[in-house]
Amino acid sequence: MKKRAISTTLALVTLSSCVMASSNQANNAPLIIQQQGSFTVGGIVKTSAGNYNPRPEITIAKTDNNFIDVYQANINNGGQTLHGDHATIAYQIPVNSKALPLVFLHGAGQSMRSWQTTPDGREGWNNLFLRKNYSVYLVDQPRRGWSGRSTVDNAISATPDDQFWFAQFRMGEYPHFFKNVAFPTDKASVAQFFRQMTPNTGAFDEEVISASLDALFERIGHGILVTHSQGGSVGWLTGIKSPDKVTAIVAIEPGNFPFPQGEVPKPIESSFGGIAPNKVSKTDFDKLTNIPIIIYFGDNISDTPSHIQGEDQWRIRLALARQWADIVNKHGGDVQVIHLPTVGIKGNTHFMMQDLNNMEIADHLSNWLKEKGLDK
Repeated sequence: MKKRAISTTLALVTLSSCVMASSNQANNAPLIIQQQGSFTVGGIVKTSAGNYNPRPEITIAKTDNNFIDVYQANINNGGQTLHGDHATIAYQIPVNSKALPLVFLHGAGQSMRSWQTTPDGREGWNNLFLRKNYSVYLVDQPRRGWSGRSTVDNAISATPDDQFWFAQFRMGEYPHFFKNVAFPTDKASVAQFFRQMTPNTGAFDEEVISASLDALFERIGHGILVTHSQGGSVGWLTGIKSPDKVTAIVAIEPGNFPFPQGEVPKPIESSFGGIAPNKVSKTDFDKLTNIPIIIYFGDNISDTPSHIQGEDQWRIRLALARQWADIVNKHGGDVQVIHLPTVGIKGNTHFMMQDLNNMEIADHLSNWLKEKGLDK
């Protein structure tokens, strides 16, 4: 990983370690950060037709909205640019960092906040892996969060939908949680969770997002890509685009998988909608067989068709993950699918990085990275 030299060391004491004690927080010691910052990668520059005139003739109405009048007149002035569709990266490098950083990509309706903390204020995977001496790069994908400047128009709806996501993310059937759920169930935490949702400012575009991640790996060198949910499809595409730099992929409940032409299974149906597997060329598929991959799924996923939305939606995705792993491994790849209840880790929702046992799952992942020789 490429690093820039710095002259001082910054001691960062996280808010959670200062003001909050938790039985799930084994280490409240200050985090020692050698370097941190943010930057953008990728993106498109859109230019309007015509030539820019820095001193256009403008007639200003004598109203209280003079600035708006000036703006409206100026946007008709041609030859202007819009820088958009980039990803925003926030990074931290701890002292004595490991060689390979972790790159975290959020899922649908989310931002880098998914990894930063939990709804009840405990440390998220950002801090937990910094404590394990991994450098951490958090991504806000193009047209989301800090990367909201889009080059395409988009209407943002204000449709109430919290209860749909509550069910889809396998917390339970609103307002009731699953009996064994590992998610914080107090009202304040649930409100914090709902408020971390953020809209797309432009159409979701895997090519645009994976191009920005490709640019990120070009800048930082080799690294381990950790994806969540919708980000999983982007992760596979990034692995295909940057197979020489993405040294491993960790996929938290991805929604779909790229099967090679000629080996694409039939769509899997559920009472809440089916899923058609993605298809890629055999050449692209083979690139993923050279990358160690681990896929995690949580609890409350039914083995058989269910009338409960979350159980059934993720039943078909877990089944598809197992089919994909079998095909990748048949072609010489290295994919493990971990269904957490089968290894004794129970109660997890779709947001296992924020669940009450997020430290236990981080430890499981750390052990896998060590097993693969990726923790040096």
